[in-house]
Amino acid sequence: MPRTPARTHEQLIDAAMRHFWRQGYNATSMDALVEATGTSRQAVYSRAGSKRELYRQGFAVYQDAIVAPALAPAERPGATLDAVAQFFETQITAAERAGLPGPGCLIANATTETAPHDHCVAAEVDAHHARLKAAFSNALRNENPGLPDAEIAALAEFSVVTAQGLWSMSRVVDSATPLRAHASTLLSLLRRRSAP
Repeated sequence: MPRTPARTHEQLIDAAMRHFWRQGYNATSMDALVEATGTSRQAVYSRAGSKRELYRQGFAVYQDAIVAPALAPAERPGATLDAVAQFFETQITAAERAGLPGPGCLIANATTETAPHDHCVAAEVDAHHARLKAAFSNALRNENPGLPDAEIAALAEFSVVTAQGLWSMSRVVDSATPLRAHASTLLSLLRRRSAP
């Protein structure tokens, strides 16, 4: 007799997302998802349709649970580079608490594992990068309203690449010290380039 699902749809997606985040898409079997979600194989299929769909739905949960709380200060209308520094520190502290090396960033992991072969995942990656760029641009523009748009765009794009590289690095370091050092270097560069 199949198990009765003990989780809501949201809990199922969250548990699956966290498993994909730690293990990756290709290394995750349906048996592993059943164990990670605490439900039955039938429930996984009936609620999500497929492993790929379960993975895809996890990106929205990741944005709401992980990205939004950290990035919100930089997305506010009056944000400055202090909010960007806060974003990095929030994420580094979370990684430190969870234990390093850690799983990195779900989006950064997807960028190299699944996005090159899946246009839906590639769209999620692009949307995430656009969100980061918009937040960083917002802070740079508020830091120095006279900064040319082209300079803001270049610095924001560079910050996105640095952020994603930082989270990938968090998968192979056992201390937050180098992560904070690289974030500090980025912030110093942004402050110098955006100085009036």
